[in-house]
Amino acid sequence: MDYDVLVVGAGVVGLACAAALSATRSVLVVERHDGICRETSSRNSEVVHAGVYYPEGSRKALSCVRGRHLLYERCDRLGIAAPRIGKVIVALGDSEAAELEGLLARGRANGVEGLTLVDRTELRRLEPGTDGDAALWSPWSGIVDSHRFAASLEAEAEAGGADVLFDANVVGADSTAGGWDVAVEHGGSRTRVRARAVINAAGLGQPAVSALVGIDAYPNYACKGVWFAVSPRHRGRVQRLVYPVGRATDGGLGVHICLDVGGGLRLGPDFEWVDGPPFDLYVDPAKRDVFWRAGRRLFAWLEPEDLTPDMAGVRSKPVPGPGMFRDFVVAMDLPGWITLAGIESPGLTSSLALAEEVAALLG
Repeated sequence: MDYDVLVVGAGVVGLACAAALSATRSVLVVERHDGICRETSSRNSEVVHAGVYYPEGSRKALSCVRGRHLLYERCDRLGIAAPRIGKVIVALGDSEAAELEGLLARGRANGVEGLTLVDRTELRRLEPGTDGDAALWSPWSGIVDSHRFAASLEAEAEAGGADVLFDANVVGADSTAGGWDVAVEHGGSRTRVRARAVINAAGLGQPAVSALVGIDAYPNYACKGVWFAVSPRHRGRVQRLVYPVGRATDGGLGVHICLDVGGGLRLGPDFEWVDGPPFDLYVDPAKRDVFWRAGRRLFAWLEPEDLTPDMAGVRSKPVPGPGMFRDFVVAMDLPGWITLAGIESPGLTSSLALAEEVAALLG
């Protein structure tokens, strides 16, 4: 065999797998773009989720809680910015306030630490500029410099001896005695790579890679979200993540205020089904008023002119519409072939825990 493990995809989950495995195995990472994290992993809110939203016992819940601890520990050890700024999930009116009780119970069942319900007075103390009748306070939520985090995983994998091949596509795979014979296109030519195991962590490209070996159980439904930047004149006005009441099955958790590690504010993302690839990452300025109305529900100080188009990202949804829950998939579908599918939010938070699970499957 040329390698013990071939990882398809250099997003944050694929890199986490490569880093976890490279200490004890020879690893090749094959990435179709010209660098790491060129798709979903580089275009997200950079939020470290606590684990509030997901059904008890689900892989999403377990990997989010475990992954959060691993992520914070790693970032503390390596000096990567990952401030635990906390999150308030804000309710407007009695019906939304009642939903906070359910989120509190679910979060506690998932082992999320420090969750408390707060009234309007305490909410104003935590976030003076936020309007709301009640909130769920999650002190273990935070943000992370996702680019440095991902780069640290690439560096760890390479330090362990892993090879990373960019601008390369997996175009075929055949089962062989004791492994896989994988066809890779790179630089205008095609070569064969033999590996004992293949990890399909291709994200938006997962179904196409799965189809090469006859797996069709994990369709992707592409969902585009856009963000609007909040004027720098409001820098420092919000200190924590501020979310509306939302559900993990709604397609998104609602337009919310996010902070980056430099203190900048963004509002988003929204939710739109799209076709592709290729994906259109244009942010339509005409959406500004829709974002303003969504943000104004929680922030009376927000004005339309405070918002300017920022960025767009596309995430992979495992279901074709809201109201449905489907868990993360980490499965050895064929001997030596592991598929990671439906890794949407909280995939960044969960990445190190998912890598542990992959390593355990390989034994």
